[in-house]
Amino acid sequence: MQKLKVLVVDDEPGICSGVKRILGKFTVSYPFMDEDRGFEVFEAYTGEDAIELIKKDPPDIVLLDNKLPGIQGTEVLDYINKNHREIVVMIITSYASLELAVKATEKGAYDFIPKPFTPQELKSSMEKVTKHHFLQGMTQRLNKEGKEVRFQFLSVLSHELKSPLNAVEGYLKIMEERQAGDQISQYDQIIERALQRINGMRTLIMDLLDLTKIQSDEKEKQFEHVNLLDITKNAIETVSPYAIQKDVELNLHAEEDITFYGDPNDMEIVLNNLISNAVKYNYKEGKVDVNLEKDIDQITIKVSDTGIGMKQEETSKLFNEFVRIKNEKTRNITGSGLGLSIVKKVINLYNGDIQIDSTPGKGSTFTVILPLNNQ
Repeated sequence: MQKLKVLVVDDEPGICSGVKRILGKFTVSYPFMDEDRGFEVFEAYTGEDAIELIKKDPPDIVLLDNKLPGIQGTEVLDYINKNHREIVVMIITSYASLELAVKATEKGAYDFIPKPFTPQELKSSMEKVTKHHFLQGMTQRLNKEGKEVRFQFLSVLSHELKSPLNAVEGYLKIMEERQAGDQISQYDQIIERALQRINGMRTLIMDLLDLTKIQSDEKEKQFEHVNLLDITKNAIETVSPYAIQKDVELNLHAEEDITFYGDPNDMEIVLNNLISNAVKYNYKEGKVDVNLEKDIDQITIKVSDTGIGMKQEETSKLFNEFVRIKNEKTRNITGSGLGLSIVKKVINLYNGDIQIDSTPGKGSTFTVILPLNNQ
């Protein structure tokens, strides 16, 4: 069993000893990990001591109090961001300083846990942090070691297809054996669940294919004058059945002739992801507006929805790999957590930019800026 080094930075000895006790025999396992992860816990009571310990022997995870004697937790976080970006930081905060903890997550902390916390709350947070640490490590290896690790990476993620496949097989067995009765209406809920699982698998597979298109060393881009209006119409047509199912109205506002010099596959990735997300995270009877505009030096793509929206601390992490916004409104929405990180990678290839304007409960607008100086 692999042990992750956890540094607890808190001036309350009770917190440090409590974390050590809770994590002493706790392990985390996931189907795609080669072995379980346990924890070896170290303590520091000041920010200065924490930095010295990190210099000597960098930990894998830091649980960091944001109010410390001497230098503050945010200063320790700044040091980690500058010198050890591989370390995953989770902020420990009192409810009174929750706003400061949110700001810390915007500065690079992965998550935060309010104190006092229960053993189960700590264990749940450590499960998320451990999974993030593992996937972050795989991503770093992917960037460093090339094609061999890339295929290993894809194999690991594809392993996640097993669970929905098993579920769909189980649903079909129930239907085959007529366990719920002989009327097709008695299986409506089972059919709906199976379709949801299949849709989740399709999303993961398409995202993995997009990722290989972008990161493969063997990919040769086919640059040409791309008609963005045609690609946008195709993306809308592709997502239309889902929009009809959710009763979401799709509107396109564009000039007739908007061309861009690039790879059409890249533009399909951007538009398919943004438009499908706008439908997926929308309310029933909602609306999606897609706007294309061409100026002298740039093309602007805006995809606006009237959906569930996001908080600022959620949007700040949205383009990281494997990030999915999890709350009461999104818990039943499937996804791989790769789509928007892929969109960001594509836009970076063209020296472009993507911005988010979002309000919880009212909707989101994604704005893509593509400069024309690459033509």
